[in-house]
Amino acid sequence: MQVFRGIPERAEHGCVLTIGNFDGVHRGHQALLAQLRAKSEATGLPAAVLTFEPHPREYFAHEDRPRRLTSLREKILLLEGQGVDRLYIGRFNQKLAGLTAEAFIEDVLVHSLGVRHLLIGDDFCFGKGRKGNFAMLQAAGDKIGFGVESMHTFRHEDERVSSSAVRAALAEGDMPHAARLLGRPYSISGRVMHGDKIGRTIGFPTANIQLKHRSPPLMGIYTVSVDGLADRPWPGVASVGVRPTINDAGRPTLEVHLFDWDTECYDAHLRVNFLKKQRDEERYDSLDALTAQIARDAEEARAYFVQNPL
Repeated sequence: MQVFRGIPERAEHGCVLTIGNFDGVHRGHQALLAQLRAKSEATGLPAAVLTFEPHPREYFAHEDRPRRLTSLREKILLLEGQGVDRLYIGRFNQKLAGLTAEAFIEDVLVHSLGVRHLLIGDDFCFGKGRKGNFAMLQAAGDKIGFGVESMHTFRHEDERVSSSAVRAALAEGDMPHAARLLGRPYSISGRVMHGDKIGRTIGFPTANIQLKHRSPPLMGIYTVSVDGLADRPWPGVASVGVRPTINDAGRPTLEVHLFDWDTECYDAHLRVNFLKKQRDEERYDSLDALTAQIARDAEEARAYFVQNPL
């Protein structure tokens, strides 16, 4: 997959295009991308995605922005796995936010990206004041010469699939529900960093995963599997939180205790799959009390894997 950081000034080739944030790349996104690939194969044109960084809602809402399901790197890898040929990452800034709907069609879609066929969700709005819509795109396509097709809201097991629904499932600690909406367990990827190494002093060494999410969409203690260590998923127990017993920094961290793993893994890039929520994060009166609780958490996670082998 070719990744373009920014929108080119002028397209060299035509494409079949879809536009969206694709946070989480859930089942609805996957259905849209499958339709994009089918159109790409039928026309012989590359399947292209236009997304924005930051998300327009982050740009406008600031403090009220949604919690991201995926970092940009995670999203790129997920889109590549869906067979996308080209990914354009448009910088959402004042200039782009100020484009009229008409200018967005002519300058971005036609001249910069060379759209030949556009596939969008049925609720897609764009341009300054969100005045652009499907009807405007259809009229422009008829005039300029590109096809426009909408995809209705995707439903799975009679539920509307959306990034918001995934966030709600994660907030409720319903990991099976989140996995049904995503088509896979929810995961966070990152590089193993050096931590304060308190875990190894209490008998529970942890891999500290660098969090790109400033505000992760889930918090607490989880039964997890980890990809990237061996030729199979590795079982463990993880904490996502601010570690109130250890410090008061307030910055979320992801720490994973890997069962029966005794090899250093610093700088490895791992994917942590969240399988079951065990409990919320708590503050304990002493390190001994925290250690005893971690032992119970690990025992619960091991029991999960007895019933659900990897």
